[in-house]
Amino acid sequence: MLHFTWPALIGIFLMTNALAQSPTAIPSVGGALVPTKSILPSPSPSATPTREELVNSLSQPDLQAAITLLKSNFTSPDAITDTELNRATVEGLMIRLPRGVMLLPNKESAPGEAPGAFYGEVLGGHIGYLRLGSLNSANLQAMDKSLGNFAAKKVDALIVDLRSSQGASDFAVAADFAKRFCPKGKPLFTLRKPAVRQDRVFSSDRDPAFRGLVMVLADGDTSRAAEAVAAALRFYDKALVIGQPTAGRAVEYSDLSLPSGKILRVAVAELISPEGRSLFPDGVKPDLPVEMRMTDKRQIFQLSGEKGMGPFVYETGRPHMNEAALLAGTNPEVEAAEAAQQRRGRAPENPPAHDPVLQRALDVSPHSRFIRNGRVNPLEDAYVASFALRFSWRRC
Repeated sequence: MLHFTWPALIGIFLMTNALAQSPTAIPSVGGALVPTKSILPSPSPSATPTREELVNSLSQPDLQAAITLLKSNFTSPDAITDTELNRATVEGLMIRLPRGVMLLPNKESAPGEAPGAFYGEVLGGHIGYLRLGSLNSANLQAMDKSLGNFAAKKVDALIVDLRSSQGASDFAVAADFAKRFCPKGKPLFTLRKPAVRQDRVFSSDRDPAFRGLVMVLADGDTSRAAEAVAAALRFYDKALVIGQPTAGRAVEYSDLSLPSGKILRVAVAELISPEGRSLFPDGVKPDLPVEMRMTDKRQIFQLSGEKGMGPFVYETGRPHMNEAALLAGTNPEVEAAEAAQQRRGRAPENPPAHDPVLQRALDVSPHSRFIRNGRVNPLEDAYVASFALRFSWRRC
């Protein structure tokens, strides 16, 4: 019997499905195969395991036996060469570790992240809004200036928007951002390299520049060191994270050259949160999930340079919402009004650009009262108070 090491067997789930479709089907390194039919009899739909579940259930002897049987019995044995097995292994690893292993045509093809600009303003008279953008030294200086202005304006609550903080690789500068909000002498995050058993701890060596209530906005564009900043603010400032899960790319990458000139990009170190949890690959999950289309968000960020963020949150005529609707992000009164318009043969009006993530942060802030059509919405005001009480333990 032939024996193979486990790395050469990981790609078997690609090989078996591809070869079952066509005698000439060969996996390629460039993309994942999507089989059109199963290689096993299909039981009832409720009991059908997924392909990944089936492969994960195979033991080491099963995997070795499967490759041996394929080599001995498949109608085109020349298709199952060591080269194809190795290609299937690399492809399978890229599929199973989508944010940990990437194959690039060359060094120049490595995708670059466009730098995100810093933006800040005061909303509602006393709620500071900081969109950090890229975590670099220029934006750090701009943030320090805004924090100084906020102190003079008696800002008592802060919204830290990390939804445009992509791809930061300077972890020391990223730690400087977190220092402005976290207590002195505490570890902010750790860069851990398991292969060499090496940890680099980033700690705060200064007093925080802001000590009030903090809320963090995050989504899939919040990546790498920005994810560690979000985790540190949640841990030390008891910040409420609002939006969507972060990218799950809180790692340090190394670009390794292959003989052909192609580049294998590998995650070689992971970021560890203050409570000791790895942020890779799951990222930071929000305390209060809120959906928003990425295209809408980027359009609003572009327009905010001229208009500010106020026009995208303080909308007029906002219907009253109960607590369940506010949490679920639904609006039954608007839906009923649109249905009535359609019954009368009128197309519903296109709603203005709106940032529901920032709006939700303002809605739950115990420091804000929102005026709708010239009057306070009592249901939302009561909900804000109850939400503040519910999370009051975070500030203890």
